[in-house]
Amino acid sequence: MTAKRKRKTSYTPPSSVSYATLDHTDEEILTLFEPSVRKWWTEAFGPKKQVNNGYFTPPQRLAIPLIHQGKNVLICSPTGSGKTLSSFTAIINELFLLASSENGLENSVYCIYISPLKSLANDIHKNLEQPLDQISKLYGDEKLIRAAIRHGDTASDERSSMLRKTPHILNTTPETLAILLNSPKFVEKLATVRWVIVDEIHSMADTKRGVFLSLALERLEEVVRKPFVRIGCSATVEPLDRIAEFLAGCEDGKIRDVSVVDTRFVREFDLKLLCPVPNLIEASAQEVNSALYEMIHGMIQENTNTLVFTNTRSGAERILYHLRKEYPDFYNEENSGCHHGSLSKGGRLDIEDKLKAGTLKVATSSTSLELGIDMPYLDLVIQVGSPKSVSALLQRVGRAGHSLGQVVKGRVIALDRDELIECAVMLKKAQDGFIDGVYIPENCLDVLVQHVFGMAINEPMELERVKQIVRRCYCYRNLSDEDFDEVIKYLAGSLPGMEDRSIYGKIWHDPETGKIGRRGKLARMIYYTNIGTIPDEFSCDVITRSDQKWVGKLDEQYLEKLQKGDVFVLGGKFFEFQYRRGSKVYVDPSHSRPTVPSWFSERLPLSFDLALHILDFRDMMARRVGDRSTRKWLLNTYPLDENSAESIYQIFDEQIRYKGTESISTRKKFVIEEHLDKPHFRRYYYFQSNYGRPFNDGLSRVLAYIVSRQRTSNVTISVSDNGFFISVPLSKKLDLMEYIESLDETKVKDLLRLSLEESQLLKRMFRINATRSLMILRNYKGHQKSAKRQQVSADMMLSYAHKLDNFAVLEEAYREIIEDKLEITHIQQIIRGIKDGEIEVELIPVDTPSPLSFGIASLSASDVVLAEDKNSLLKEFHQRVMEKIQA
Repeated sequence: MTAKRKRKTSYTPPSSVSYATLDHTDEEILTLFEPSVRKWWTEAFGPKKQVNNGYFTPPQRLAIPLIHQGKNVLICSPTGSGKTLSSFTAIINELFLLASSENGLENSVYCIYISPLKSLANDIHKNLEQPLDQISKLYGDEKLIRAAIRHGDTASDERSSMLRKTPHILNTTPETLAILLNSPKFVEKLATVRWVIVDEIHSMADTKRGVFLSLALERLEEVVRKPFVRIGCSATVEPLDRIAEFLAGCEDGKIRDVSVVDTRFVREFDLKLLCPVPNLIEASAQEVNSALYEMIHGMIQENTNTLVFTNTRSGAERILYHLRKEYPDFYNEENSGCHHGSLSKGGRLDIEDKLKAGTLKVATSSTSLELGIDMPYLDLVIQVGSPKSVSALLQRVGRAGHSLGQVVKGRVIALDRDELIECAVMLKKAQDGFIDGVYIPENCLDVLVQHVFGMAINEPMELERVKQIVRRCYCYRNLSDEDFDEVIKYLAGSLPGMEDRSIYGKIWHDPETGKIGRRGKLARMIYYTNIGTIPDEFSCDVITRSDQKWVGKLDEQYLEKLQKGDVFVLGGKFFEFQYRRGSKVYVDPSHSRPTVPSWFSERLPLSFDLALHILDFRDMMARRVGDRSTRKWLLNTYPLDENSAESIYQIFDEQIRYKGTESISTRKKFVIEEHLDKPHFRRYYYFQSNYGRPFNDGLSRVLAYIVSRQRTSNVTISVSDNGFFISVPLSKKLDLMEYIESLDETKVKDLLRLSLEESQLLKRMFRINATRSLMILRNYKGHQKSAKRQQVSADMMLSYAHKLDNFAVLEEAYREIIEDKLEITHIQQIIRGIKDGEIEVELIPVDTPSPLSFGIASLSASDVVLAEDKNSLLKEFHQRVMEKIQA
């Protein structure tokens, strides 16, 4: 099914945001160009006039004139449509015009290009060299405009040479920009900056790295002679208004004017959902795997170059291994490869070079190839498993057909019944023009600490001026005086007991003059070597309490999900988590079912926006099952194959025959199943809360906290994207209806906070935020503190932090968990819907989990090591359901 993605209906944007609509003619745009730029453009893009309907692609036609006019612009367009080139061309043209002027170009920076990845920066730099060289030759001066890369890997002699011969176009990262703002000599070179390009802005906007960059841009405004033009480039993002406001920032309490170039729907998409077998439950794991690799191999051979995405690094390795093993005559080390973040830099660059050259028949990857390098020969993207959001799907499949006129061809293979439903809705919404919303973190106090420290280092400053700069940043426009004051108290070391615990002030604060300044000779070096938002990671040794035996290692991101009593699998054996001390995890051997799957820390979560549409689909299927035309309707309406359509129909048909339509969660109905597992002496409550893992993680913690306080301490929970379960001893019956209906949206945030007090998640996030807040220094006087040692220090400081009122570092740890990680606003939204009667809660007794709860009920066996066990459990559930239906 090939279709152009549909444009969403228009609406009135905020007054500061305008949408570009004026289509300039080729002649009008070419007239803006300096003669040598014009000649180069017509020669370079003349051959593509037929494909582009002229010399310019849609984003170029709209963006170049706006940049020429000096307007802030967000360019949102698919990969390969020329959005980054439109930014650079407009700027290169202006630089050549400036060079032709009476004063010429100064020996300083005029344009800063910021990218999230070093590989992307390197690729862009190479792509920039060619037009610069060719235009310079046409102009008659081959060294007129200089471009250079500067980031953490840049050699010291190269950095020094940039002072003598400064690049006019500086290619860098958010962290290096922040360092340059505190470089006494180089900061003077930034005074001439007129343009800042933020590439792949969507990949940073929803992270603290984006917050860090946004505030760095406001500090840059203090350095430049006049306000610079902000240009954001993004492939797939929504809502555009919010991203545009994030890019523009504020002035005098209002968002700066910004124009949006929305050409997201200029390419054709050929998307389809595939299922390797007709029935995922009846087929064995061996049959599914055999059919999967046969399917992937067939598609690879039908295309020139194929990129296979998986959701985990191990999955990417596994697919490449099996392709080479099953089809040795087709795949070898020369024409196939794997690319992910755990590989060496050299290994990744080798794969990237082969993809650019088109010499790889197939490459497998997890997320590392979502952004960045051009792959002009790639004509198919295969996604194995759900990418969990429409935006991630489009970002990945958009790597295929890397230019206008080529169809974006993507195939998604689902290996799980829940993911079949999820992906069917995802692909249909992608065709309809839907994109998941981006959530931008606000008022991050740890990032604020770093930049306030940076400003204080440069010169003594009045606090009011600092506050004004901070509030110009979109992410801090609503920062309260109280939070700002707490950050200053912490930075000034004025809280009781800080120095006793070797937490020293970084700035001085004079209340009489209202000024702050740097404290100590090492302040600048502490800033240079410790800023940034990307946390250090480590793995923990797992030790049995009884005999102090080492049994393996656990990734700390996995560890943050564990609570006392949780059971997990390591080396094929079951262990019950007891506690952690520093970098050691203490466990007891166990025979109980696992409660946390081993993939928990790697997989991306289902987006809440998409989850709501999946609930709507469930509602539709509840009403359509029984109609003979439903299978045909699925095939005609959704981009899927017959195996997928048959499996989806079967799930809902069996669900309704087993427990009726009232057993299906929809947007207006929240179903909970109560199951008495007598052989294991447990009572299970399966929540069909199809709102995504972050939501389910948060709500399950709240409910488990209430249950443990009121009924029993022996509570276990396990969470997935499609729901969660709460398990208690069989003798304990819970009044869950009362618990849920008693929840108040105004109080649930406090309950969630209480549930986190002793959690591994809080301990980890406190360590990360203490490091970001410079409370724990990763680097000091040439010595580096490992993440393990950081955690030990943080554990000792946490009890002290709890004793202080509104301690900025601890408050930020709670804020990040509750707002960013556990989506408290969505939890409050659903609770409000229940309170208002818009969402009905149904508690249904079941003799065995229903088909729509199979995935939730099988969480206890969802482990890679136990693939056969999970399959056997699903077959057992299915057999019991069919026996009940046929009885």
